[in-house]
Amino acid sequence: QVPLVESGGGLVQPGGSLRLSCAVSRSIFSVNVMGWYRQAPGKERELVATVRSRGTLNYADSVRDRFTISRDNAKNTVYLQMNNLKPDDTAIYYCNANVRAAFDDPYRNYWGQGTQVTVAS
Repeated sequence: QVPLVESGGGLVQPGGSLRLSCAVSRSIFSVNVMGWYRQAPGKERELVATVRSRGTLNYADSVRDRFTISRDNAKNTVYLQMNNLKPDDTAIYYCNANVRAAFDDPYRNYWGQGTQVTVAS
């Protein structure tokens, strides 16, 4: 198992900003794609943004130009800078990473514990 530890969620007013972080909490061999997903009450989980190991970015249309995903490969950490937040952004945000834990291990998909983001006035 490879734990992913998330932080940075909270309550913010519309138009405000939050920065989420997600770190691989143990030594690993390699990390491929890292990304963020979110799930609002009564809705299915949806992709927010991903970043590949060499920096290729992908964003959901609903967050493009407002959110920025980035990563620090040396720290095995992925970030999500969220600007101009809207009430519809309210959800639990989950970090995801494809991790090769050790040289002899395959890449596996791991999830963070989730962090609540609430956008309300």
